[in-house]
Amino acid sequence: MPGPADTSAIPVDDARIAEVLGRWWGFDRLRPLQSEAIRAALDGRDSLVVMPTGGGKSLCYQLPPLVGGTTDVVVSPLVALMKDQVDALEAIGYPAAALHSGLSQEERARTRDQLAAGELRLLFVAPERLVNSGLLDLLARVGVKRFAIDEAHCISHWGHDFRPEYRQLAMLRDRFPAATLHAFTATATPRVRDDIARQLSLRDPAQLIGTFDRPNLVYRVVARTDRVAQTLEILGRHRGEASIVYCISRKETERIAARLASAGLLARPYHAGLDPAERRRTQDAFAKETIDVVVATVAFGMGIDRSDVRLVLHTALPKSLEAYQQETGRAGRDGLTAECVLLYSSADVFSWEALVRKSADESDLEAAEREKLVASGVEHLHAMRRYAQAARCRHAALSEYFGQPYEAEACGACDVCLGETAGLPDATVTAQKIISCVARVEERFGVRHVCEVLRGANTEGVRRHGHERLSTFGLLAELDQRMAENLVHQLLDQDLLARSGGDRPVLTLNQRSWEVLRGTRQVVLVEPRAGKARTTKADADDWQDVDRDLFERLRKWRRRVAEARGKPAWTIFDDTSLRAIAREKPDCPAALLRCRGVGEKRLADFGAAILDLVAGRDPG
Repeated sequence: MPGPADTSAIPVDDARIAEVLGRWWGFDRLRPLQSEAIRAALDGRDSLVVMPTGGGKSLCYQLPPLVGGTTDVVVSPLVALMKDQVDALEAIGYPAAALHSGLSQEERARTRDQLAAGELRLLFVAPERLVNSGLLDLLARVGVKRFAIDEAHCISHWGHDFRPEYRQLAMLRDRFPAATLHAFTATATPRVRDDIARQLSLRDPAQLIGTFDRPNLVYRVVARTDRVAQTLEILGRHRGEASIVYCISRKETERIAARLASAGLLARPYHAGLDPAERRRTQDAFAKETIDVVVATVAFGMGIDRSDVRLVLHTALPKSLEAYQQETGRAGRDGLTAECVLLYSSADVFSWEALVRKSADESDLEAAEREKLVASGVEHLHAMRRYAQAARCRHAALSEYFGQPYEAEACGACDVCLGETAGLPDATVTAQKIISCVARVEERFGVRHVCEVLRGANTEGVRRHGHERLSTFGLLAELDQRMAENLVHQLLDQDLLARSGGDRPVLTLNQRSWEVLRGTRQVVLVEPRAGKARTTKADADDWQDVDRDLFERLRKWRRRVAEARGKPAWTIFDDTSLRAIAREKPDCPAALLRCRGVGEKRLADFGAAILDLVAGRDPG
């Protein structure tokens, strides 16, 4: 959907589309790419649409069946996302349903009856259910003419989240030769886009590639020194707001969630190893705003479609820039400012490489396919590492990775452009001390031991090897262990030190190491700066003229309504709409209808209560 400050949004010049858009969603504008995608669907042309998470791609397949009175099918990989989309559509009166494993037999039968009777405009279904349940015969009888493939990157080996069941969707072309196919994804490099088109046998598709940049997201990369303490400090900037914290391991999600809860935050863990009922309760609690923080594994695809997530925090390196773009894309889907923080240590690269190889070895793929999967995984990892360690505009780095130039000199919405990063004084001398210590221990020890020697630690390992007698013992006594290890990892990132492979990697020297020792190569090291995050201009603009007290009253009312209806709070109204109401303070139904996101159905359902709240009355 167009955001509150989206200057690219334009009026709709097609009367049919404008009428549907205003009546059902309460909008009078579309982004240019949305307009083109909707027209491709209405004109009966295949399409490949790449639009960033939160960019409004769902409207591209939701609106066309209302214009033509057709029944369309949306293929989606996650039950939770299907359910959330159906809830949101039902809130505006849209006839939609989903077929998935979470339904009872009676519910599935009712949905099939609605489908057969032509009562549905959209049916959401998982790829494996679509091809294995006899559903195709029913869809043929209904006369389905359009299939939207959401998360289409899952069909490509070169994508970051390949799913074998997606490959079966190629049969839709043969089974429904007269139907059009529409592939949607938030993250796809040119190679992945070509693979999607080939795998789905798209016919002369309209290739609509959106702007990957999300200007409302503030990106920060912070050197990881104390995972829990840093997480608490960052969450402190978003107390009472929706936040997602990502970890690599299930154990870590539970540990961090417990620490957050003990600090008084409303937080729960969420990963694939939990009981499905417990995951569902956590997801529902997050959607209904009864908890603020979900701590999840990056390895598990979260079906969270909440639009007002104000923070996405990665406590470890994501496995690819595609995954990072998608996961951070869950922030600020309503177009308002949100923060995306990555706690970075190069040690995560080694952890992920081991996971990539283990996953490939355990797969049923042929040897050549396994090697291709490993090579792709390692390539993605090192692109992610380069992003994290680069001292350049984060928005520019992400845009250019996905093949788009970034025109602005400074984004004003990342740690680098906001001037939040700081170079460590005397970095070259510090690097010489570290490299010299690696040489003194004869390149036979790992990061932890080298740092213990540098700090002058009185440990059993240091004493056993006699390393307390080395000239480098205690040279960095002013540093704690985490900071010392962080500096070593920065040297590894810059290829100023090397590291052996295997289960017990040791630090080694290379040509660049000797150049640093001889003083012919200067070194830049970054010093973590806690509590230096600055308020951006966009965040200030989002709140301009908004009555914050009224906004909070509207939020509390929304929560009560959502709880009574058993629906996610954001499906009642998103934060953008509530801020618009708190800014405009409408005093009659006609004025309320002019507020962003208020269509006919919402006006009929909630108009009187909202006008009471604006007037300072209890809506009851």
